[in-house]
Amino acid sequence: MQKKRNSFLIFLFSTALLLLLDQFTKHLASTNLKGGNSLVLIPGIFQLHYLENRGAAFGMMQGMRLWFIIGTFLLLAMIILFYWRSPMESRFKWARLTMILLTSGALGNLIDRLRLNYVVDFFYFELINFPIFNVADIYVTFGMILLILLGFFYYQEEDFDKLFSLGKKQKKEEKI
Repeated sequence: MQKKRNSFLIFLFSTALLLLLDQFTKHLASTNLKGGNSLVLIPGIFQLHYLENRGAAFGMMQGMRLWFIIGTFLLLAMIILFYWRSPMESRFKWARLTMILLTSGALGNLIDRLRLNYVVDFFYFELINFPIFNVADIYVTFGMILLILLGFFYYQEEDFDKLFSLGKKQKKEEKI
């Protein structure tokens, strides 16, 4: 049980650090870029450009703030429960990392939605006209990519059984 508690403390500390980085970069973007002051880093390719996103990824589902908030709380509850119930074997550290990334990204954008009624976005790849995004979006994207790769190439069927069905047998093994 001590190992699980320590792992959960790592989860909380890591999430807090990533969340602080996200909120700090959004603060910098709001302070320095708001009002149309884009910062071109690589002409024609990449710039920092302030945007208030009232929707989801790529600006979809504009004006559905309440659904995003409710959905985020439900998602966070599932991730935290999943993290707490995940096996403490070193093989599952990658799954725990994905949960840290997903939690940090979800919380970063949730804070914006609750505080500002929109999400601050500021990274813009002009070359491919990619939608403007932020650090929290990077966490979620890398977390999902890692989760998909782990699911297809790293974890086996018995690993999924351990991750998704922490039954009485495994709980007894943890007590031993």
